[in-house]
Amino acid sequence: MKRSLFLSLLFVVAAVLMACSASVDLFGNKVKPTLNIPPTQPPAIATSSTPLQPTVIIALPPPPSLETSITVYFMDEDRFINGTEPYEIAVSRTTASVNLPLAVLQAYFAGPTVDEYNQGLRMLGSGFSYVRDLTVENGIARVYLGGECANNGAAYSVAALIFKNLQQFPEITAIKIYDENNSTLDPDSAHSSLPYCLEP
Repeated sequence: MKRSLFLSLLFVVAAVLMACSASVDLFGNKVKPTLNIPPTQPPAIATSSTPLQPTVIIALPPPPSLETSITVYFMDEDRFINGTEPYEIAVSRTTASVNLPLAVLQAYFAGPTVDEYNQGLRMLGSGFSYVRDLTVENGIARVYLGGECANNGAAYSVAALIFKNLQQFPEITAIKIYDENNSTLDPDSAHSSLPYCLEP
């Protein structure tokens, strides 16, 4: 009897202890999150003790022009018809080429501007229309023309304009003109020469 009572009492104590160890939220209380309330004044921003320097803009001069002014001679048709020499009139052009003699001849075969043409200036080609090559060696300029010679025995030809345009360069002492067949009458001397088709 005492043993049975002791066991019953032990069972009750164990049950009470188990009940005490369990934590039950009987009221459904929840943990409220913590709110971060911002300060009423904005945070101070650290500033540098060095004052800001003004921006200085330097205007650089434009680069120098690489173009060179050249003089180009065209035939004045009115002066030629009236027999009033000189028949060649100078105009100005600009070029970026360092080979000025070639630039002058190329500008000549490009012809006069519209205004210059209306003033009577002409590019006399005698059938030739461009310069294939130009070399200058030992004072001798060798001009190789392109196109097809059609001078028809005229006394005044493209040769006169080529001579006039190249004689402005002191380094040139003689001028040899070659036709489309690379032919000139006197290729080996130190003197100027023409192709047969430009002979009057």
